[in-house]
Amino acid sequence: MKKRLCMAVVIVVLSMGMSAAYAADYESATVTVLKKTLVAEDGQPIVYPKSDQPEVTAMVVELPVGGETGWHQHAYPLYAYVLAGSITVTLDTGAAQVFREGDAIIEVVNRPHNGVNTGNTPVKLVVFVTGVQGESITKKVKNPLAPDPVKQP
Repeated sequence: MKKRLCMAVVIVVLSMGMSAAYAADYESATVTVLKKTLVAEDGQPIVYPKSDQPEVTAMVVELPVGGETGWHQHAYPLYAYVLAGSITVTLDTGAAQVFREGDAIIEVVNRPHNGVNTGNTPVKLVVFVTGVQGESITKKVKNPLAPDPVKQP
């Protein structure tokens, strides 16, 4: 069951860039574009890593109710699809966006952000990363919105 679900999600996500015209290439396929964009969620252009060792990672990320990713950033493009639940992603500016079941997410690159499950059910995301072999996908960072600690005399 899990294997079939993952395969179905892979097919859906890989077809995100296809237009309806591509459906004619497959006899019984229906192609639904979930999202087509030139920019990440913060409006910055999408840039692919230049490497002799490219690596694609596909994973499922689950967050319990009230759970969060913690403040982090990515050096490479990440693409997510919300399988279940809803997640609020807050950027270093304080701007926040809610993504719900069925939404596609083009994550921000080299920018601190935090995802929080603010819904009533667990969040389940399928995530694809276009990265570089041997390099970390995620780097934890300090909360940029936290007040500066008061220095004691």
